[in-house]
Parts: sequence; C-alpha cells; structure tokens
Amino acid sequence: MNFETMISQMTGGMTETIGIFAWTLVFSLPFGLLIAFGRMSKYKWLSTIVKLYISIMRGTPLMLQLLVVFFGPYYLFRISMGGSWRFISIIIGFTLNYGAYFAEIFRSGIESMPIGQYEAAKLLGYSRIQTFFMIIFPQVIKRILPAMANEIITLVKDTSLAFSIAYMEMFTIAKQIAAANTTFVPFVIAAVFYYVFNLLVAGVIGLMEKKLNYYH
Repeated sequence: MNFETMISQMTGGMTETIGIFAWTLVFSLPFGLLIAFGRMSKYKWLSTIVKLYISIMRGTPLMLQLLVVFFGPYYLFRISMGGSWRFISIIIGFTLNYGAYFAEIFRSGIESMPIGQYEAAKLLGYSRIQTFFMIIFPQVIKRILPAMANEIITLVKDTSLAFSIAYMEMFTIAKQIAAANTTFVPFVIAAVFYYVFNLLVAGVIGLMEKKLNYYH
C-alpha cells in the first residue's frame, strides 16, 4: 500500500477521532460543572453520592467503563442496541469519565474564591445566580485553565481507547493497516496527528488565557 492510499484510509479515522473529542467536551464540561455543584451540596446524602460517583469514575479504567456502557444494555436487560449505539456509548462513556475529572477541577476553582467576592456582590444587590455566573465563574475559568488544559490534552490521546469496542477511529484503522501491510508507518502518521492536534488544543487554550488576563 502506498503512502497516499494509507493517508486516504486514515483520514476518515481522523474525522471520527475529532468527533469523539468534540462531542465529549460538549457534554462533559457542563456535566462536570453540574457534578461539582452536587459535590459541594449542603445536602449530605447528595454530596456523598456524588463523591462515590467521582471515586468510581476516577478509580477504574476508562477502557473498562467503555466496555460496561457498550455491553451493559445487553448483559443487564438483554436489549440489542442499533448500529449507532457504538458511537453513542463511546460519547456516554467518555462524558461520564471526564465529567468526574472536570467536576473536581471546577470544585477546586470555585472553592478557592475568597468569600469577600460573594459578600461584595450581595451588598451590590446581585442574586446568587448572578453572582456566580457574572462574577465568580469568569474568575474560576481563569484559575482552572491550566488544569483543564492537561485533562483536555489527555482526552485527545484517550480517544484511541475507542478501539476497545472496535470503533473505527484513527488508531484502530492505523492498527489494521499496520497489521495488513506489516509496516510501522501508520503508527508514525497517527503519532504526528495526535501531536499536531494537541499543539492546536494547547494553542487555543493559551489564547484563552491571554484573553482572560484582565482578571488579574
């Protein structure tokens, strides 16, 4: 197989990898914020449940979680899911996993804010919701960006774990081409893609940090 054909076959896998990455961020970031609120809840039962959830998600392998989500409906309820379930289960698995990590990052940022910020906002007549989203949250985003960047870069690489349920993303295709043609080139192409993709992600986050410099 020549180089052009190899690139052509892997391009579709690259698109799928980007799709997994993008959809995971779309769902896991707001989900993580919601989980963070549960973690900080004044209701002990809710906080305990959320802590247990975070502990399970962070303490078990993402690959195992993907397998549980994908095969769960059949083994638990004998329900055979459709062809689109493979991709949906990947997004669910990644969202549940990364939501737990993002939740702890959000929580650390929110709890690091001085109490005086809340008191000043209350004196100015802001409601609790206005205080959080107009005053606290923008500052939290600035504080947690470095930690978020680490997790997001890890997410780029973790998309390769979709191979565990035979989803045809880039790494899976690279493995198939390498095995069929006994060549190491597909892995080099995949490595270059992941590296360039992470450079772009780091660059975007760097621009966001510069935009938020006025919060110093």
